Amino acid sequence: MVVGMTQMRKRKVVIRQLSALEALGGVTNICSDKTGTLTQGKMITRKVWIPSSGIYTVNGAEEASDPTTGYVSFSTSASNAEMVSQDSNIDEKADASSEVLSEKTSEVARKTPEVTSALESFLESTALCNLATVRYDEQKHRWQTVGDPTEISLQVFAHRFQFGKRTLEEQHGWSQLAEYGFDSGIKRMSVVYTNTSNSKTFVFTKGAVERILDLCTTVVGPDDAKSQLLTQSTKDLVLNQMNHLAEQGLRVMAIARRPITDFPTQSTITYPREEVEKGLTLLGLAGLYDPPRLETKDAVSECTTAGIKVHMLTGDHPATASAIARDVGILPSQPSTTQSTSALVKTAAEFDGMDDSQIDALPSLPLVIARCAPNTKTRMIAALHRRHAFAAMTGDGVNDAPSLQAADVGIAMGQAGSDVAKGAADIVLTDDNFASIVNAISEGRRMFDNIQKFVLHLLTSNVGEVVLLIVGLGMQDEAGFSVFPLSPLSILWINMLTSSFPAFGLGKEKAGSQIMKRPPHDTKKGVFTLQIIVDMIVYGLLMGALTLLTFVTIVYGPGGGDLGFDCNRSYGESCHTVFRARAAVFAELTFLILISAWEFKSLRRSMFALDPATSKASKFPFFQDVYSNKFLFFAVVIGAASVFPAVYIPGLNTDVFKHVGIGWEWGIVFAGLVIYVMGVEGWKAVKRWAGLLDDGMGITVENETKGQV
Repeated sequence: MVVGMTQMRKRKVVIRQLSALEALGGVTNICSDKTGTLTQGKMITRKVWIPSSGIYTVNGAEEASDPTTGYVSFSTSASNAEMVSQDSNIDEKADASSEVLSEKTSEVARKTPEVTSALESFLESTALCNLATVRYDEQKHRWQTVGDPTEISLQVFAHRFQFGKRTLEEQHGWSQLAEYGFDSGIKRMSVVYTNTSNSKTFVFTKGAVERILDLCTTVVGPDDAKSQLLTQSTKDLVLNQMNHLAEQGLRVMAIARRPITDFPTQSTITYPREEVEKGLTLLGLAGLYDPPRLETKDAVSECTTAGIKVHMLTGDHPATASAIARDVGILPSQPSTTQSTSALVKTAAEFDGMDDSQIDALPSLPLVIARCAPNTKTRMIAALHRRHAFAAMTGDGVNDAPSLQAADVGIAMGQAGSDVAKGAADIVLTDDNFASIVNAISEGRRMFDNIQKFVLHLLTSNVGEVVLLIVGLGMQDEAGFSVFPLSPLSILWINMLTSSFPAFGLGKEKAGSQIMKRPPHDTKKGVFTLQIIVDMIVYGLLMGALTLLTFVTIVYGPGGGDLGFDCNRSYGESCHTVFRARAAVFAELTFLILISAWEFKSLRRSMFALDPATSKASKFPFFQDVYSNKFLFFAVVIGAASVFPAVYIPGLNTDVFKHVGIGWEWGIVFAGLVIYVMGVEGWKAVKRWAGLLDDGMGITVENETKGQV
């Protein structure tokens, strides 16, 4: 476990609960947030739609925090077709290299478009209803930002027009009176500002389009002073524009405001939120693009290969979530005939609107849940548990703590996560990267496999020794005392030195190339699976039988059955045969335990073809495979070399280990070693051929049925 935790730390994962080390290898479902985990968390405001005005598009922006990169173009057209043609490929790299916009857009100028009264109101709202800071560091000669990525992107957009929050407060006379923080339940935040230059006070609000639209009664007109009534047709137009922005993978937010005249200047207690956030005027929509991490698609693909389903639980619009989910491979590009898009993607309202029996009746749980609230995550974990899934859940906010505790493996974000979320989680990602979760699962599987190998190696040697010593009690000398096939110090030597270091080496074994190509192990069975128990008995009996046969062959063959007198205490002329037999048994048992360490590098594959990757590259990859774990390799080599001093050093052999040097007996020792290897290889071949005791260690996901949760 110490080795496992060290490896986890190197792969950007901090373990808070030791139980999570073993649990990670059994994860069947991952419920992940989108922003900052599947995506880069570096948002750029790509499009801004002002009703009755047009579309502002940010082109060629290469740095999310730098308002001076790229340029803003303006189109007076607001039709959906023209929106799509103007930016059919939202990918940042393609956008940066593109020099030609749609012919249907108005003439594009590289200079910043004129700030109209409607745009000015929009910029003031985005800059003031915002907790992020954007500033240029004169010493480091670069832009620095602090805050949530969503708010940073809006603040950067305002800075493109010289309408940053600091500028508005210091030069335009705006002063904050109150703040109503973002609430994940209602998905919006508001601030109240007063302007000392004209004594006007405004409520500025931003949030999810559907939630803001329900609070609006008017929409901004061409002239900011003349707002228009928000009719049903106008509302439909707004929702239509939102859908088209979301389908391009943009996170869409609505910006609104209203004047307020009776707001108290000292406290918000007497002015509840419900009285502030009403009668708003819709100023426009902002489309934010958060590109997926480059490694996310490969990580999701690796999860699929490993039999793990990935679910995206996000607060974004369903169309935005679906677009990103398709980009990273969570959703298929073309749903199958048996799986409609509505079954794969649901909103939190739809999911929470079903009771447990209705959720359990679904053929499969949705892969994407949009507009997700914290309680939705908890219900998702409960639904997975009812389907006997072993689930991991990511979270970063205070409200995510219940779902992190409810999950089998709670995963908190180290950079963006709150202290409460980190305290409730089992592991913490230091880089907030989804790929690190996959790395942690791979490491968890490796560690679980190595624990099984470690346990199997130690218990097999113990079973072999028990068989040898218990049966050996039946051989008695002329005085009626049982003659030990091994002296007590020889047994201690084998257990403490010969067996321990190879077992430790198995604990440091690297992950095989197939480790993420097989299904998760059953966490209910634990380490002692049926395969481990049966292997321990088979290999232990074989080991004990061969060493016992060696002792009997030497004593009752050339030795004529002479067990001497009092050979357990000291060496005498009558004990010469027994001491030679003990030396052969000592050497053979040592070699069998050492060769078992190499055999147990894989529970099912041959020692001579341990890894499919090296087997394809070489006709005889044995030496490459056994040398890949240098600690184990030298533990076996040094352990084997230590046999000869113990057998041949005078005094040490007769007085300590109760045996003497041997000659022709080496032939029996190595014959037993060959038979043991053949027996282990034969048992592995039978398991592979008949599919016996297959607990998921020897099959790949491609060979499994597709009926997953």
